[in-house]
Amino acid sequence: MARARGGAAWWVLAAAWVLWAAAAAAEAEARSPSARRVHRHLKRLNKPAVKSIESPDGDIIDCVHISHQPAFDHPLLKNHTIQFRPAYHPEGLYDDTKSSIGSNNAGERPMLQMWHRNGRCPEGTVPIRRTKKDDLLRASSVRRYGRKRHTAPNPLSVDPNMLSEGGHQVSPDLYGDNNTRLFTYWTSDAYQATGCYNMLCSGFIQINSEVAMGASIFPISNYAGSQYDISILIWKDPKEGNWWMQFGKEYVLGYWPSFLFSYLADSASMIEWGGEVVNSEPDGTHTSTQMGSGHFPEEGFSKASYFKNVQVVDSSNQLSAPKGVGTFTEQSNCYDVQNGNNGDWGTYFYYGGPGKNSNCP
Repeated sequence: MARARGGAAWWVLAAAWVLWAAAAAAEAEARSPSARRVHRHLKRLNKPAVKSIESPDGDIIDCVHISHQPAFDHPLLKNHTIQFRPAYHPEGLYDDTKSSIGSNNAGERPMLQMWHRNGRCPEGTVPIRRTKKDDLLRASSVRRYGRKRHTAPNPLSVDPNMLSEGGHQVSPDLYGDNNTRLFTYWTSDAYQATGCYNMLCSGFIQINSEVAMGASIFPISNYAGSQYDISILIWKDPKEGNWWMQFGKEYVLGYWPSFLFSYLADSASMIEWGGEVVNSEPDGTHTSTQMGSGHFPEEGFSKASYFKNVQVVDSSNQLSAPKGVGTFTEQSNCYDVQNGNNGDWGTYFYYGGPGKNSNCP
């Protein structure tokens, strides 16, 4: 019995030592320069919330007062007066009542974000996806978090360093999962020191309380099943000079102030639509990352991803069909594109592919 009691005491002492060592290691880690940088960056990104909503996909959406959003950390926006609506909106939106190619069950239907299932943000706030410690630790560095490597062959503007973009993406590196998410991106120096995704730096000013940049969207299209469209509109307000973004038919999300882009102050000289992937494989090996549905354009409707009703805003602020549209793909055996035009879909194209395959080593 004495030995049993002595053994129990030894195990209690050992357990206490392990707990002390773990606590000491955690404290040392918290005091390390890298941990302090992570903490400071999280504090800078995650603004105080009026309300927080936990999404079924694990995201936390913070409802932040509109005047406290990250955009206003920018020194040139300290005394900025928020523009709550564009002075001008493009005229001539494509007629969405027209039928779709190959099926009458395709089209822009009400599309929500996952977090809407558990609540909405109050008026006067903007929804911002909370950045977590793990998000930062997945990045190559805290400084590079929220930025991307340039992979597009030609940027959108007259200066190859300046562009703004929007759409939907899947990015395990940025978000930690494979969900389809709404995104924006901007840079004014070819992805070097300026710009970021979504609200991860100061720049884009959001005015909408219903849509969160970087949050999951649903429902999404299924291969050989139901197809869902979203529309993204980016245009320049000729009066104020800001570049606006709209999601769907009713959600004007916000704007990029004109001072961010010296060469985009008047107009863009090139516009691109399509997909891109990041290939981090060594020695010229191609990534198995899929683009679009993961199937080639020739499979057509309900199987290949597509853009339809592609339009541009001209100098008279009218939406019209683009002229001189060309296609480009770096490796057509990995990903390809096929474009066309008809009365139902206007200017359209199918695109995508599986990535690495027997013809794309």
